[in-house]
Amino acid sequence: MNDQNRPADWKHFDDFAAGIATNRLPKTDALRGQTFKITLKTGRTIDLAFTAADTVAWSEGAEAGADWYEALEVAPGIFFINMTFAARPAEDEAFIVDTRTRRVLSVRERVREPGEAPGEPRVAQTYSAGVLGDPAVPPTGREPAPTRDLIGLTAHYTYSPNHVYEHIYLSSQRYAWQNLVGVQRGHGDVDLATTWKFAENLYVFGFREFIIPVASLFFYNWDTMRSTGKFLGVTSQGKVENKPAGAFIEKKSRAVYDHGQEPV
Repeated sequence: MNDQNRPADWKHFDDFAAGIATNRLPKTDALRGQTFKITLKTGRTIDLAFTAADTVAWSEGAEAGADWYEALEVAPGIFFINMTFAARPAEDEAFIVDTRTRRVLSVRERVREPGEAPGEPRVAQTYSAGVLGDPAVPPTGREPAPTRDLIGLTAHYTYSPNHVYEHIYLSSQRYAWQNLVGVQRGHGDVDLATTWKFAENLYVFGFREFIIPVASLFFYNWDTMRSTGKFLGVTSQGKVENKPAGAFIEKKSRAVYDHGQEPV
């Protein structure tokens, strides 16, 4: 989609991103000095060496580099690793890694060129499950997989005193949102969404907006009622940026569907 689809009063990515990380969990340097070998079911193998609190040396096949990352411990032993790439500024990748069970979920994001995918959100996401360490040694715990667990749920997300959003999880493919408190107050939409269950009471949720070029990825911890994640989008100046976000979660209600009338 392009700006022809954006209402005149619709806010840009950078308009609402300011302050939206107020209630985010703090970053951790716990991975500094560690090395991870990640093998995904898609066949990708990625080696990560966390050389500093914010620098990771990575290699994948013939490609290699040293780029910015941040890590947040979103549940005991589970890390949300957010990476950007200086040589590929329109892309980022997140790894959710359980260091105890060795389960991994990768989410790659890319801001596509205008007109590259007509009728679709400009930011694309690709989800892939995998394992940490030797892939010949079976991991423990459940394998991350797409889930319908959130369908029908309405929840409120307080990112800061000035950022409160309502989410309604409509189906396995879409969710509705509206801004209750903030610069987007009164605005809302239905966008494409993806939900994976990472472990019991732990979910990974991503959405891709139609009206403006932005997508987001969040780790939901129902035990602590915290949402931790980030946005990738294009600012009002045309720059691609990766921005942090985090919220307190409050479940409000849930719709129940009759047999044979469930959403897709």
